[in-house]
Amino acid sequence: MSSRYAHITGWGMAVPEKVLTNFDLEKIVDTNDEWIVSRTGIRERHIAGANETTATLASEAALRALAVANLHPGDLDMIILSTSSPEHIFPATASLVQDQIGAVKAGAFDLLAACTGFVYALNLGSQAIKSGGAENVLVIGSETLSRVVNWKDRNTCILFGDGAGAFVLQASEEPGGVMSAVLRSDGSGANLLSVPAGGSRHPASMQTLYDGLHYIQMSGREVFRFATRVMAEASQQTIEAAGLTMDDITLVIPHQANLRIIEAAARGMNITMDKVMVNIDRYGNTSTASIPIATIEALELGRLNPGDKTVMVAFGSGLTWGAALVEWTGSLPTQSPVIPRQLRWTARIRSAFARLRRRIEGFIWGRG
Repeated sequence: MSSRYAHITGWGMAVPEKVLTNFDLEKIVDTNDEWIVSRTGIRERHIAGANETTATLASEAALRALAVANLHPGDLDMIILSTSSPEHIFPATASLVQDQIGAVKAGAFDLLAACTGFVYALNLGSQAIKSGGAENVLVIGSETLSRVVNWKDRNTCILFGDGAGAFVLQASEEPGGVMSAVLRSDGSGANLLSVPAGGSRHPASMQTLYDGLHYIQMSGREVFRFATRVMAEASQQTIEAAGLTMDDITLVIPHQANLRIIEAAARGMNITMDKVMVNIDRYGNTSTASIPIATIEALELGRLNPGDKTVMVAFGSGLTWGAALVEWTGSLPTQSPVIPRQLRWTARIRSAFARLRRRIEGFIWGRG
């Protein structure tokens, strides 16, 4: 039996139009541009508007990724959406995206592993392909964390931005693609970074609203120490799992949480910053979306080319952390792919027909 590999053949991103700069934040909370930049490296971030949600951003990124891969949504077997800001507790946001893009035969589910979620999803998608369970998998990281940020807390509201990124994974007999991955968790640190209320432990109530438990809570120093240790550790482990060394790696693409964390992780890996992709200054921390967005910008800048090997590494609430090693085989399209207008309309028509079918079935069963 020939070996199967999972290659990244398409990629797309979507960010809200609204940009919130550090100078804008100075008018909202007690902070200033110099303080934010010196501690985080962030200068601006994108914030979702009233009509933009985790699902709409994810759908836009997904359609762009499918256009690059030249793959119709109807050919998808699976959609994995990693997010820390889902539309609802249920149904899964992935199911909403599946409907919006017209992926009529795809299974769809959400994956919750906080900022490490995209690495988890990338590994799960690649394993589904390698095992023969799927041919075409869409992996998405999408966030609207601005909806769960306390805009009076200067320690957290300065950090987060909104956006989405997506990869198309396809089966191939050509070696390459997702080569190895390391996934880890330590629940003893669960209280260090969380949104405490809204689940079964602390259901929504007047008290949870009063106490601000529906906002992001973070112990910054403890998270910083944890992140700088595990980022280097996970990167080295996944490189070794692929039988390679750091010298074989062209580019490290870390989760864009904090520039000082990224710099400390680079020192732990014994590499210089010119081997690390950084774009946190323009997007802030977009959680599960940060790695695909940074990867796409690395491609556009010519920092990632066919044959290059890259390590994608992240950490997040849980506590979770992980890394994946990818041999890049896709190339940047000579022209920016345009999402065909008929593809958007096809998705909308299919959704409309599906809703009509459910209404008719409901009427028939109701009469019976």
